[in-house]
Amino acid sequence: MKVEIATTLTPAIVDAVTRLMPQLSSSPPPTVEELGEVVASPASDLFIALDDDGTIVGTATLATFRIPTGMRAWIEDVVTDDAARGKGVATAITTAMLDRARERGCVTVDLTSRPSREAANRLYQRIGFVARETNVYRYDLRN
Repeated sequence: MKVEIATTLTPAIVDAVTRLMPQLSSSPPPTVEELGEVVASPASDLFIALDDDGTIVGTATLATFRIPTGMRAWIEDVVTDDAARGKGVATAITTAMLDRARERGCVTVDLTSRPSREAANRLYQRIGFVARETNVYRYDLRN
């Protein structure tokens, strides 16, 4: 397996994200234009995991940004194809994102994971993520 940062948007990446996002979320997959913005933005990296045949079996996004207290990173939308679960895909992608955050000079990396995603939560804890005592709030601008 190989993990890469997508530097150009290809049809294979569009197809993979369209196939994988419904396995993670009920939100609609991004449009080609939206996905292109993720790939082109200097503030985000789209990671892809490819199996030995070159099939994309996982994706995730790392957002990095500067705030007054330092460079920070946020991991979003980690998804492994159902058929590739248990093969180390999410571990490889997450480790690659942590390496990239270090390269960018980030001092912390945050993520959230629904409690119902038990395997994902175990994975993040095994890698070294620690649950924070904080409240996460969301304001929906669509309403």
